Formats: sequence, structure tokens, C-alpha cells
Amino acid sequence: MSKKRIIAGIPVEESTGQVYADLGYADSEAMAIKAQLVAEIAEIIKKRALTQEQAAKILGLTQPKISILLKGQFRGISERRLLDCLTRLGRDVEIVVKETQRNRATGQLTIHIA
Repeated sequence: MSKKRIIAGIPVEESTGQVYADLGYADSEAMAIKAQLVAEIAEIIKKRALTQEQAAKILGLTQPKISILLKGQFRGISERRLLDCLTRLGRDVEIVVKETQRNRATGQLTIHIA
């Protein structure tokens, strides 16, 4: 839960670090994962100096879909599809399943960009 404070007479709400949860999205964890994947896709496209049209051909998407994706609008695109985009852009994607730490009853999904 975020903290509310007043700074110089202006109400400020400090983030918990989970922006989608702070904004009240029910699927905040999935949105955060997708955002990380999209950020990596955007970075690769930028580094390779690809146009949206070129990126669309590589990723098997339309140029308008690429445009929307790069603007951070990724609802309706599955995590699996985003992982496919990364492999099409020449990245290896590994999925590791392991036991949780003893202090947690449930597992968590995290992304490590190497």
C-alpha cells in the first residue's frame, strides 16, 4: 500500500514500487511482467535501429500493432507472444522452475534480463 504525504502543500502519494498495483489493476503482476518484456523488445528494436515496419516483419506483427506495443499498450498480447518476439529478435529465453524460499508459501514470477 502506498504512503500519502504532503510536500510543500501538495498531496503526494509514494509508490510501493509496484506501479500497476498502485493504479489498482487487478492483474498488476502480469502487467508488470509484460512491461519488462516490452521494454526489452523496445530496447532491442532501438539498438538495431529498426523501423516499425522492419520490426513488424521480424516479429510477425503489423506495424500498427508494433506502434501500440512500443507506446506501452500491451493488453491483449500474451506473455507467450512477447517471449516469441524476443526469440525472433535473436534472444534466448530460459524458463527455470525451482522451489520457493522457505519464508514464502507461494511462488513468484520474475524476469532477469541478461
